Amino acid sequence: MTCCRYPGTDGFLNVNKPRGKTSFNIVAQVRKLTGEKRVGHAGTLDPLATGVLPVCIGQAARLVEYMADSTKTYRAEIELGITTDTYDAEGKILQQVDANYVTRQMVEEVLGSFRGEITQETPAFSAVKYHGKPGYALARKGIKITPKTRLARIERIEIVDWHPSLVTLEIDCGKGTYIRSIASDLGQKLGCGAYLKNLVRLRYGIFNIVDALTVEQMEEACQIGYWEQLLYPLDSVLSSFPSVVIDENMERSLCNGNAISLPGCQTNTLCRVHNYCGNLVAVARFDLERELWQPEKVFGKLDTVTVV
Repeated sequence: MTCCRYPGTDGFLNVNKPRGKTSFNIVAQVRKLTGEKRVGHAGTLDPLATGVLPVCIGQAARLVEYMADSTKTYRAEIELGITTDTYDAEGKILQQVDANYVTRQMVEEVLGSFRGEITQETPAFSAVKYHGKPGYALARKGIKITPKTRLARIERIEIVDWHPSLVTLEIDCGKGTYIRSIASDLGQKLGCGAYLKNLVRLRYGIFNIVDALTVEQMEEACQIGYWEQLLYPLDSVLSSFPSVVIDENMERSLCNGNAISLPGCQTNTLCRVHNYCGNLVAVARFDLERELWQPEKVFGKLDTVTVV
């Protein structure tokens, strides 16, 4: 039989981004350390935020779009009584009041309004574009803009630590959620103002901070030469999709862009397609009209090697 051989290194690194580094800084560092040219990331973290940053190596970057609906978990430290123009610690203080009157019970009662599907206003200092320019560029010039609104999904929000004027929340949320906006809105609802003092991303889909590599660990792994063993496989982020194994003839047809029948694969929207060696051949989407599976992502026209 024959087995595909991938011409390159593909997969995900689970990196614990430190405070003060941009997501792009981490990508540049991984590119330099590994010597890989195709390096990207999923789920940008602000420079002041820390925690899980999935770094994509090689063809893994082509799967980021399927990660968009993954649930993320954050730990947010929110200081009450202070408002800033960016809603976080990077901004200029706009107002400062005594918030010692706020009790834990008051916060608990307000948190109920954040659970489920909520509407958020995009912070002025954000990457969302207005007439082709990012909001933060306009805000820095003092140009006022009408905030855009978007829906966000909050699956869980609860207090994990409490001190007067300082509350720490854990939040499970869907894509496009601004934790900074939650901090600001919480302060408004309590009547004292608030800003996001610290933020840690604890989880992004399958990636957990418990298993995340520090920058120092990543450097050591690259120096010793075992970093490739730390990669999460390409299809690890697709575990919610059904999977099917195909033979060599079907693999050849699929890699040539042809729609095929996949016996045994339920007609879900998407399906992972593997060959007999366990390699991910393609992500296929079911075509209702033709009742066939059309390849949506094909992972290279792969070389083959004979397996005895």
